Formats: sequence, C-alpha cells, structure tokens
Amino acid sequence: MNRFSSFLGALLMTVVLAVPAMAASDASDEHSRPYYLSLGDSLAAGVQPIGDADHEFRTNDGYADQLLAIARADQPKLRLAKLGCPGETTSSMIVGGICEYPHGSQLDEAVAFLNAHRSHVAFVTIDIGANDFPCTTDLSCVPAGVASVRTNLPAIMAALRGAAGPDVPIVGMSIYNPFLAYWFAGPDGQQFARSTTFDAVVPLNDLLEGIFAAAGASTADVEGAFSTTDFTTIVSLPGAGDVPLSVARICMWTWVCAPAPYGPDNHANTAGYAVMAGAFAAELGY
Repeated sequence: MNRFSSFLGALLMTVVLAVPAMAASDASDEHSRPYYLSLGDSLAAGVQPIGDADHEFRTNDGYADQLLAIARADQPKLRLAKLGCPGETTSSMIVGGICEYPHGSQLDEAVAFLNAHRSHVAFVTIDIGANDFPCTTDLSCVPAGVASVRTNLPAIMAALRGAAGPDVPIVGMSIYNPFLAYWFAGPDGQQFARSTTFDAVVPLNDLLEGIFAAAGASTADVEGAFSTTDFTTIVSLPGAGDVPLSVARICMWTWVCAPAPYGPDNHANTAGYAVMAGAFAAELGY
C-alpha cells in the first residue's frame, strides 16, 4: 500500500510538472506563429458593395484574405493582421482621422505591430494612393494627388521598413483603372478611358513602383494583371459585345460596370481580388 501510494504520488507529480511544460510549449508555439500584415485602403479591407454595411462593406474575400489562403499552402500556421481602412489616403494613413486604431493612425498601428512582432512577420503588403485622387469625371485632381503621394508615401515606406527590418518582404501594389468603364459612353468616353489610363494611371503606377523600390519593397503588378493598357486585343464581353481586353477585365473583375443596386462601384469583386492576390503571390514567390 505504501509502495502504491509512493508510486501514485510520483506519477501525480510527473503529471503536474508535465502540464505546465506542455502549456508553455503551446504558448511558445502560438507566439512563434508567423504573421502576414496587410495595410492600405478599402482594397486591403476587402470592400465590396455586397459586404456588411455596418462594417463599411468589408468582406473576407479581399486580396489579403485570398493571399493568406495561398501562402498557407507553404506556411500553414500563418496568421493575418488586417489593418486596411476604407477611404484611407497617404495623408490619413500617417495622421489618422478615418479609422480608429489603438496606437493612433494606421501607420502608427502598423509600426507598433511590427515592433511587437519583429521576428515573427513573414511579409507585409500595402496598397495606398488611389484615394488621393478624388476626381471622377476629369483629371483635374491629378497634380495635387501626385504631389500628395510623392510627399507622403516615402515617409510611410521608410517607417514600415525601419520597423520591419531589412529582411521582411514588403510588397506594394500598382492600381487598376475603373475609369475604363467610360468606354461605353461613346467616342468621348472612349477617349477619356484612354486618357485616364495613359495620362494618369500608368504614370501614377510608375511613381508608386519607384517609391516602393527606394524603400526596398517590390510591386505586385495589378496594372498588368488587369491588362490595363491593352486596347488592342478585342474580346467578347457578355451583354456588351466586342471590347478591348482592358475594358472587359475591368467589367469582369470589379463592380464598376454592374447595374444598381451594386454598381457602378470601383471596388474589385471576389474574382478581381483573386487576381490581385495572385499578383502579390507571384511577387512573394508563392
């Protein structure tokens, strides 16, 4: 009986000692799981007109969510920290004022997150700048928008690179052109579609790519994935007839050509967000 009691006591002591060790191991494993940090505007938030109106039409089908699924094939424990703010500009990303974050602005929140998880961030993505151009029927806002991006984005990228360190991949994004939908407004609309592409979107994307590169970041080629500059290849778009490939893809992959109540809306649809996720994945090597 005494031997059994001694044996039972020893066994219980082993179990008691083992449980905290297992818990500590689990906690350590949880802490070491890598993060994907997603930053930017409504596209980073996955906004669609079919989203939850009480949450600014956010969805879980944006490019960040779909990129997470792609990356998890190689990193099953990867987690998403999704900080994108609908309506965010390069200025508001720095000073705040649109979305609320515990540390202040979205940039403040991102820097705090990167500092807190410095050795556990797999990569960072960012799309920002489109909201610096609020004009919808002409190009009058382009000079001011370019000046804003040229001033603010280098500061954003420098802060992110400083907090992430030199080895964490940071991938920015070129933008697509929702104004291609003007193609259906006759000759003047077609000229406007071309003008917005070559006089606004392409130069802006060149600017974005240069700023990203200067910060040691790369660029997901969403402009190319959407065939934004292809007015030569003619394809059949259901319900619209033969149109340039650029026009067909903006209609197929965003809500800009959709009828009411969901359109016209400049945001990508789920298929479009998948294309964007693919562009990021290609840049990241997934």
